[in-house]
Amino acid sequence: MKLATLLPSIFAVVSTSAFSPISPTTSHLQSSRRPCSSSSSQLFAAMPICIVVEAEIKEDRMDEFLDMIEKNAVGSRAEPGCIRFDVLQAEDQANKFFFYEVYEDAAAIAHHKEQPHYAAWGTFKESGGTISSVSKKASGKFMT
Repeated sequence: MKLATLLPSIFAVVSTSAFSPISPTTSHLQSSRRPCSSSSSQLFAAMPICIVVEAEIKEDRMDEFLDMIEKNAVGSRAEPGCIRFDVLQAEDQANKFFFYEVYEDAAAIAHHKEQPHYAAWGTFKESGGTISSVSKKASGKFMT
């Protein structure tokens, strides 16, 4: 299934928890959830920029990925201009993930891309840890 057909369901399932692992023994991100530096319930002066990433991870690299993406999410949430950074796991495919990122503006995205936790995601992809990774940028329309 392609990202375009999944987008409505992705936005519908994003919840206040950052990550709901399939395996009950894995608790990545649940205990480390902390709010972003901006309130996601604020009224926006300008509509924020959203990024949705669909990533399929090589099964033998899952532990490494989960460790890296938890650090990425926690670090991203602490950045100025980050409104939300959620990591979602597909219910029907344990190695497929969606990142739902919301930033105040392009400057916040530029700052995010300069951070070591963002670089770790790039390094993971370059090392062959992903089967696929597709990112889509969107403008917020009806958001809280």
